[in-house]
Amino acid sequence: MIMKRLIITVMILLLTNSVIFGAENNKPNILFIAVDDLRTELGCYGKKHIKSPNIDRLASQGTLFEHAYCMVSVCGASRSALLTGTRPKYNRFVKADVYASKDAPNAIPLNTHFKNNGYTTINNGKVFHFSEDHNDGWSEPAWRPNGSSYALPESLEALKNDREYKIKIGKKKNNKPDARGPAWESADVPDNFYRDGQTLEKSLADLRKLAASGKPFFLATGFLKPHLPFVAPKKYWDLYKKEDIKLPENFRYVPKDVPAEAVHNFGELRNYANIPKNNEPVSDETAKNLIHGYYACISYTDALVGRLLDELDTLKLSENTIIVLWGDHGWHLGEHTMWSKHAVFENTMNAPLIIKLPAQKEAKRFSLPVEFIDIYPTLNELTKLPEPQKNQLQGKSLIPLIEKRVVPNKLYAAGRYGAGDTIFDGRFRYSEFRAKNGGGELVSRMLYDHQIDPHENVNIIDNPENIAIIEELSKELKRTIDLP
Repeated sequence: MIMKRLIITVMILLLTNSVIFGAENNKPNILFIAVDDLRTELGCYGKKHIKSPNIDRLASQGTLFEHAYCMVSVCGASRSALLTGTRPKYNRFVKADVYASKDAPNAIPLNTHFKNNGYTTINNGKVFHFSEDHNDGWSEPAWRPNGSSYALPESLEALKNDREYKIKIGKKKNNKPDARGPAWESADVPDNFYRDGQTLEKSLADLRKLAASGKPFFLATGFLKPHLPFVAPKKYWDLYKKEDIKLPENFRYVPKDVPAEAVHNFGELRNYANIPKNNEPVSDETAKNLIHGYYACISYTDALVGRLLDELDTLKLSENTIIVLWGDHGWHLGEHTMWSKHAVFENTMNAPLIIKLPAQKEAKRFSLPVEFIDIYPTLNELTKLPEPQKNQLQGKSLIPLIEKRVVPNKLYAAGRYGAGDTIFDGRFRYSEFRAKNGGGELVSRMLYDHQIDPHENVNIIDNPENIAIIEELSKELKRTIDLP
């Protein structure tokens, strides 16, 4: 009798566990792919000169957002806002070297939220700006690759010389010499020589372990390229001919009537060894080398993304995995004399966002403005998780839009950088610049009509016929962002 009861008890426990694990297995996995400094320079965004077949393949199976916007056009701040689902302020999420855990200490970040709800959470490469930021939200410590940024002897020599020079003049960052080598490199090396290739290999190994575990996972893979320096294996450089590369039409001039606060002298790029210092512009030859390198880095990252997608198929995980691919902000490739991000123009605020749902059977595209703080609530709805806490998430789920149930009651995307705050309504981009890094009085404004001026070459803020749209966008900007 005792033995019979024991057998029944064991069977009940086994049955209960099978039900639990079955329910757990039915939770969708998430592959979360971050790409540093990637603007919408992809074939699927209409840039047919770019070789990006794997990201294009993802877009052909998922939902592409043509007008997705970062919250701040610099790495750390953008990622902190996205991963906490909260908007920046003039004194929160301001710089590249920001910690989400310090600027928004009460917010529960995306990785922690999924870990708290039964997911195995893994971080490979750059997701938060600092790997130690919210590191307790990962099931194992955040992992980043090691090794040199360069392969060629001449690149390493330039890096060594710059390091010695920076030590001499006392220029340091985080108590280390802020040394940079050349801004680009084409070396005949395998994909895994550079750090992104190592990040891919770690992610592939993790996918195999996660598939074997049978538990739901949130795997975040952050690729560095096309962030400076533009280093990629030679085979990706060979996909493009430098003689075919065209400089932007507005390469040598800033927008007409642009405020001084809106443009910058691309200090990030000037840190590199083979770039002119001070106020000297880059030559046409240097500009083409930079653009060539950016393109090569996109194709390099695209190949790595393709291997991730292939491994999902091989492991038969594709049918139960949500894939999100995003760039943390845009980038200037010489437009309006500028390079890098750090501005509130379209080129720096707009970045790729592609979401593939497991059951999705057809490609979808949307042109309505959406924001990166919409990603967190979107994943929450897809996985049927509760909100992390009341009033934290300030974006809106994109699922009603993707499923075409309703058009969201939101037609604006607002963001900022430094002293500038900007808003886009699908046609007009309006920006305000304030003293004291955005916390003071209004000093200048910009307005661009993308219907007739998609490259933002003429500031029409002083045209009398635009008064009504200026008032509307200014009011919405004040409502959306913490402004005086």
